[in-house]
Amino acid sequence: MIEINKIYNMDCMEGMQMIPDKYVDLILTDPPYGIGESGGRNHTRGKLAEATKFKDYGWDDKIPSEEEFDEMFRISKNQIIFGGNYFVEYLKNSNCWLVWDKNNGENDFADCELIWTSFKTAVRKYQYRWAGMLQQNMKEKEKRYHPTQKPLALMEWILTNYSQKGDIICDPYAGSGTTAVACKRLNRKYICFEKIKEYCDVSNERLELEGAQQNIFAIKGVKT
Repeated sequence: MIEINKIYNMDCMEGMQMIPDKYVDLILTDPPYGIGESGGRNHTRGKLAEATKFKDYGWDDKIPSEEEFDEMFRISKNQIIFGGNYFVEYLKNSNCWLVWDKNNGENDFADCELIWTSFKTAVRKYQYRWAGMLQQNMKEKEKRYHPTQKPLALMEWILTNYSQKGDIICDPYAGSGTTAVACKRLNRKYICFEKIKEYCDVSNERLELEGAQQNIFAIKGVKT
């Protein structure tokens, strides 16, 4: 039986096969889109250009297989999948898409990102600037560890609205661990898989830092 609150350095197919049917309350994940983003690329914002460079591990060379999607549906009660427009052949019709408005100004990236869900509620939009050096919350600017890293605030918003405290959340494509950090912050349990060791190490470092910050807040009597 697989353990909860752990990031596994392994292929997600191998990991998900160890999870019983419908054991997970929610799949929350950002799979590879197959568009070659594993090494990052250049942003152009008006006259200002920023090159975002990451080591190219080749993880974004292709999209997940149909078998991987089948496993995600088998082990979970509900699913929220970033980039759903890239995987339409594997996903059912949904009336609850989430739209992340990146508020990123003039550049060659998409203005929004489409997030497929299995929920039956209305379409919702969340606006959060995330454009290279510019972020919505510049006072608490997040370090970028991964070329397709998502804002922690966005993951918290999703978990707050589509899960409950104590739920088990699974991210089969964990990247730099933002899903796990959001779960730790919001008292959700997590099971994450990431086959690139360097990203697993980053994820565990982020979780340790989050735990240390929570301990400091607890000592000071600050609610998180």
